Amino acid sequence: MTETRSLSPLCISMDDRDNVAIVANDGGLPAGTVFPSGLTLVDKVPQAHKVALVDIPEGGEVRRYNVVIGYALKAIAAGSWVHERLLKMPAARELTGLPIATVKPEPQPPLEGYTFEGYRNPDGSVGSRNILAITQTVQCVAGVTEFAVQRIKSELLPKYPHVDDVVALEHGYGCGVAIDAPDAIIPIRTLRNISLNPNFGGEVMVVSLGCEKLQPERLMPPGTIPLIDERNVADVGDNAESQLDVVCLQDDAHVGFMSMVDSIMRQAEEHLERLNARRRETVPASELVVGVQCGGSDAFSGVTANPAVGFCTDLLVRAGATVMFSEVTEVRDGIDQLTSRATTPEVAEAMIREMAWYDAYLDKGRVDRSANTTPGNKKGGLSNIVEKAMGSIVKSGKSPISGVIAPGEKVRQKGLIYAATPASDFICGTLQLAAGINLHVFTTGRGTPYGLAEVPVIKVATRSDLARRWHDLMDINAGTIATGEKTIADVGWEMFHLMLDVASGRKKTWAEHWKLHNALVLFNPAPVT
Repeated sequence: MTETRSLSPLCISMDDRDNVAIVANDGGLPAGTVFPSGLTLVDKVPQAHKVALVDIPEGGEVRRYNVVIGYALKAIAAGSWVHERLLKMPAARELTGLPIATVKPEPQPPLEGYTFEGYRNPDGSVGSRNILAITQTVQCVAGVTEFAVQRIKSELLPKYPHVDDVVALEHGYGCGVAIDAPDAIIPIRTLRNISLNPNFGGEVMVVSLGCEKLQPERLMPPGTIPLIDERNVADVGDNAESQLDVVCLQDDAHVGFMSMVDSIMRQAEEHLERLNARRRETVPASELVVGVQCGGSDAFSGVTANPAVGFCTDLLVRAGATVMFSEVTEVRDGIDQLTSRATTPEVAEAMIREMAWYDAYLDKGRVDRSANTTPGNKKGGLSNIVEKAMGSIVKSGKSPISGVIAPGEKVRQKGLIYAATPASDFICGTLQLAAGINLHVFTTGRGTPYGLAEVPVIKVATRSDLARRWHDLMDINAGTIATGEKTIADVGWEMFHLMLDVASGRKKTWAEHWKLHNALVLFNPAPVT
């Protein structure tokens, strides 16, 4: 990345071969502004939007990140504002003839000696929080469960000071769906694996209606809960199975609404007692499982926040941790960059397979990856999905990609993992929860109060102006990279240390402070009946 700056005009290009750069000044710059290079703005250019560094002929390539992000629909003079209405988007890269596991980076030295205070679970995983989660099989029970949760929080939780929270895993699935359709496995395993997230301590409690398609035994079949639970079985021999704790609202024993609530509260207290006996212990940083995501992106995302996340990703991988990046449509245009970084041909082929599946999924809806970008993305200077994808991919850093998981699957290895998900903030976050994250990092340029009740979410602002205005919502200001006050490495290390503090419970994120969280949204590509 090269930077042209003075006390006033400031523009940033990502590669010496780029023919556009973005204006970095708050509020943008007026026509007539002269940069130190001698370039004069022909138009007023908003902050984060592109300016042509040279004359670009009609049909000529427009390059950012040294990638063709579009073709000029008419001649563009040097100093002109380059926006989406002037560009024709390139076709998507074919999924054939890709470089396969060709990048062999020099092995990086292990990052040793870093620890955090976490909750060790019976299955060996580690939680960053100690939360009672109440799983729901169907949306029908959501109102009753939420009523019970509020009473649990006010009446029971104060008695158990070592339990951080009680959350209801509410969702819109469970009935009125083609539950035997092949793709129905995605929402079912997503909810199953969320219920087993490390932050829930292995305590599984389910509220069921009774007549729904997603029966408790289908959601959590025998063997799902990893270890035998000696509290709920008479036979604790090798063949014993733990008994699933289910409150069924249609049970004949329930007479009236309050009897349902009382049942939920009674069962919840058993789990609270066990969770309350747990204590944090010192564990290596390798026990972190971090999901990285961006939302409300702008043209600064790929300049400041996402490169800092990428630097931190590499630190985490060196520390032996697990990091997953996602969002199919936001990496699709850089698939060659990803397959080349795969550790093996099998990993590369798995990425290609997930891209092909999603291409087909979009095709069924008669759209393509261009449907991804939002009005906010474009107002923030991103002309199309190609440009957005180039800035999104850098969250993955430079480490080799060691694994791929399909939507709803649980991660079972260390290193950098590609978790295939839609780019929707809410669906991506939900699927990363299912994959087993105990910490979440979310970058934003336009600004979003996004949060998750189930894991801490560290919010990273791409611009100093956003960090200033949303000072009590953003945890890290990466905008200092654009102004030269800090380097990418500076912010990356800041993020790494904050992760250890947040995972240890020594610090809370702003989303935790305000108790901001978004709904779980299950990805259901199967038919609704």
